[in-house]
Amino acid sequence: MARLLLLVLPLLPASLPASPIPDQCRALLLAVPDGWNSRHTTLQLYRRDSASAPWVSKNSPIPVNLGRRGLAWGRGLHPAQPGLQKREGDGKSPAGAFLLGNILYGYDQTSPIPGWRYRQVTDRDLWIEEPSSPLYNRHLILSAHEPFPADHHYHLMRQADPAHALKLFIRHNAQPDIQPGAGSAIFFHLCRENDAVTTGCTSMEGPAFRTLLASFLPKDEPVYVLVPRAEYSRLKASWKLP
Repeated sequence: MARLLLLVLPLLPASLPASPIPDQCRALLLAVPDGWNSRHTTLQLYRRDSASAPWVSKNSPIPVNLGRRGLAWGRGLHPAQPGLQKREGDGKSPAGAFLLGNILYGYDQTSPIPGWRYRQVTDRDLWIEEPSSPLYNRHLILSAHEPFPADHHYHLMRQADPAHALKLFIRHNAQPDIQPGAGSAIFFHLCRENDAVTTGCTSMEGPAFRTLLASFLPKDEPVYVLVPRAEYSRLKASWKLP
């Protein structure tokens, strides 16, 4: 009998690697574009009651816009993947699984979405995009008389641009493991036109964005998964995706 078990055991399938999606996650935002060069796709919200419960769709697909140069692997919850990696200024949206920030940034005086922490940004709110800076990929609020960083690339959080009137940080290459040059300032934000591409963010129309944000809260530990269709097929079982 022992000899028989030794012969049989090697034939058993290997267990799947652990899903990068935390057990406490109750809201999953899933986008599956056709390929690495896709600049548009749809996003769907799923919810679950527990780590062992199935994901259940909670909305109709939302049209969203991606980076003008498609996608590349980002840095998030998922283990490192082979292939093209996201770099600063490449115009690509980061692919992978990412936590979301817990603060909404906007132009309005008060939050348009109840239940969220909110920051009304001013022209003194910056997001640092300079890889050599110790503040790379972080929010910096300048005091009234503090000079703007010299020789630094940064993103003005408030601009003469309605696309930035409401945004939520996608935690690509974020603290506590920021890699210089791997990409910064990745957000969900409003789109300028229905089919307008981004510099690496994910954008959508205002009503859809506000409805989406009202459908989950930071306490749901939301995760955004963005992967091309072939990668979705490869990772669906191990990542326990819907």
